[in-house]
Amino acid sequence: MRTLFSRAIQIDPGFHVVLGVLVIFAIAEVFFATSYYVGRARANRVSAQAVTATIARAPSASASAPAAAQPSVPPAAAVSTPPPSIVDQLLREGTEFRERGDTTNALARFQEALDSEPDNTAVLQETAQTYESMQMFDRANDVWRRIKQISPSDSATYALADRRLKVGVPAPPTVEPGGAPAETDVPSGKDVGGNTEGPIMGISDVKTKETSDPEAETNLTLEIGIKKQPGTVIDHNKVKILVFLYDVVNDKDIKLTDADVSNEWLTSKHDWSDPNPEVLLVRYVRAKTGGALSESSLSEAAAKVRPGQKGRGSKGSADIGQRKYLGYIVRVYYGDDLQAVQAEPSRLLQQFPALKSPSAR
Repeated sequence: MRTLFSRAIQIDPGFHVVLGVLVIFAIAEVFFATSYYVGRARANRVSAQAVTATIARAPSASASAPAAAQPSVPPAAAVSTPPPSIVDQLLREGTEFRERGDTTNALARFQEALDSEPDNTAVLQETAQTYESMQMFDRANDVWRRIKQISPSDSATYALADRRLKVGVPAPPTVEPGGAPAETDVPSGKDVGGNTEGPIMGISDVKTKETSDPEAETNLTLEIGIKKQPGTVIDHNKVKILVFLYDVVNDKDIKLTDADVSNEWLTSKHDWSDPNPEVLLVRYVRAKTGGALSESSLSEAAAKVRPGQKGRGSKGSADIGQRKYLGYIVRVYYGDDLQAVQAEPSRLLQQFPALKSPSAR
């Protein structure tokens, strides 16, 4: 039994060699595995630190970005300017029309603005000044009185209105062409058209075009659009259109023209049966030769137009001196009521004020 046991536990030397090799491989594998996981953990820790640093720096960088970009933005763009109101825009347009002598469209813009803001003193002031430019002083005074009613007694607008009502704007001491003294215009309480509801006719546009003509010193035409207010019925027999053309003599004096003036309608009906404007063509021709002139009065040089008639103005007595075309005044009457006025240049309205009615000429 002892002998058998001793034999049983004897170990082959080769076994020791194989076992040692296995132990060595196991130790090496454990070592390499440990090194791998330790290195990986260290790399993850370094990566986490880098991400943390990036996140920590991000607010600082973003906070400094606008400061760096700030100089590229203009200071004016930083604060947005509110667009002008509709009333301000209408006020500006109306003032521009009046400065061009288009009082019809000027008053239309001011009235539209007052429909939105009836107590706007700036619009009322421009309206009163427009009436004054048309020598419609009674109507202007009505507006000045309205300004006094709604303005504080210590305001500049109140003081201006009070001064205009006390002193007034004297009418220029001029004589309408033909020798008739100028009279004041529409009675108090009436609008441009001479009726309490405002004008029923107006001037839509005046286009001036000069044509090259070898036989004439000046050859130009005016296309005048005459419109009616929507919804109104017009008796064309009551419509009267006066077109005055003016020359400057020796570069200083302003006289009614002695050139050849004629007129014709470009639209076929010119009875205002539809809402479209009717267009009147007025032609001004100054010949180079300057032939003999008729003895008729200069006042007849105005193109007095009645719808349905084709007219031709006549020349007046000559003024000694060099003449050049200066501009025009267009006045539209319905019956005896002044409806609309337009002039270019606008100062002609001051020098040649309107008569109360066309029959007063």
